[in-house]
Amino acid sequence: MRNIFLIIVLFWSSFLIGQNDVVTPPEKVKFTFEKEYPNKVPVWSLKYVGDDDDEIRYEAKFNTDKNTKALAVYDNLGVLKAYELQIPLSQLPLKAQTYLKKNYPAKAIKEIAVVVDDKNKTTYEVGVEKDSKFYDVVFDKNGGFDVAVQKD
Repeated sequence: MRNIFLIIVLFWSSFLIGQNDVVTPPEKVKFTFEKEYPNKVPVWSLKYVGDDDDEIRYEAKFNTDKNTKALAVYDNLGVLKAYELQIPLSQLPLKAQTYLKKNYPAKAIKEIAVVVDDKNKTTYEVGVEKDSKFYDVVFDKNGGFDVAVQKD
């Protein structure tokens, strides 16, 4: 009976430990983040990308001020791969605003961000909800519609 109880306790405690995984990026990644965004406190997460999920990306979510969220994405060498900044609708190019007003109700828009990748390419991503599904609607730097991608 004691052995069964011990096994249950060990199983339960390992389950609880697995629920609180804290991602700690490599020193190069932390150093680059702290250099680029001093005095910001990130929440790190890990994401696998690439054709075979063979590349690791470290994502740092942080607040630029009390109302604005940002995301910085690094590879395992500390190279910034993308930066995403939350923006209000008014900062979206007029062409993109017009497209959204024509195709989606105002309440469908959930989040708006400007994204700059490692090649200095700027896009705008708008998270919208339509028919109980979530989409990222992507616009180019001038506000031209590029693609709408359904998110899981």
